[in-house]
Parts: sequence; structure tokens; C-alpha cells
Amino acid sequence: MRFNTAISAMMEFVNAATKWDTCPRDILEPFTLLLAPYAPHIAEELWSRLGHDKTLALAPWPAFDEKHLVQSEISIAVQVNGKLRGTVTVPADADEEAVYQAAAAVREVSKWVDGMSIKRKIFVPGRLLNVVVAPAGK
Repeated sequence: MRFNTAISAMMEFVNAATKWDTCPRDILEPFTLLLAPYAPHIAEELWSRLGHDKTLALAPWPAFDEKHLVQSEISIAVQVNGKLRGTVTVPADADEEAVYQAAAAVREVSKWVDGMSIKRKIFVPGRLLNVVVAPAGK
């Protein structure tokens, strides 16, 4: 029941697909079927323009392959003292130290961390790294 997420994902697809020279039919047909619950009249028109003479309501729902759902890289928000200072893209299985090393290499993060004493790192795998810092010596 996350309609905004589904619609956002479809918009991302459309934005990417408009940059292609050609759109393969084996990609457009499943997309049209996925669009139907959200925009049934437009989807029906697209289905017709794809050359189908029967309604798309009679077509089987597209199958999915779980291997395409696995992300190899993820973006993680990096905060310093609770304020967002940047994001880093790391392998999906990156641990806290790997994420911190990637974050320290980002100029917007390093300028807030360099010369400071790290009091604590709060790491939420796959989502967030918050580095709590204080002036050195305190």
C-alpha cells in the first residue's frame, strides 16, 4: 500500500526510458500492465497502441525475478552531529567502518570531522551514519 513509492518508481523508469533510442516491446508491455492499476484509461490506450485488440485486463500479470531486486550499491546519508552533510554510495553489504571511510573521503563531511574528536558513531545499516564529534581535547 505504498502508492507514492510505486508511482515514483514508474516515473523513474519513464525518465530513463525517454532517453533510449528505442523502447523494446518486451519492456513496454509489462510496464503498461503495471501502470494499469494507477492509470487504467491511459494504460488501456497504450495497450491498444502496442497492437493488442483485447483489453489488458485479460493479460496475465507480469512475472518477476528476485535477482533483479538485489542492489549491489546503496546510498547512505551521512550526518555530523545530527545534521546531514552528504551521502555516500557504498556496496550494499558495507559495514560501519567501510561506510565511515567512504564518508571521510567526502569533502563536505571531512571539513566537519577533521581536527575533531569522534565521540560516537551511530550506524543504521543501509540507511544512515551519524558521527558525533566534539572539539579535540574535550
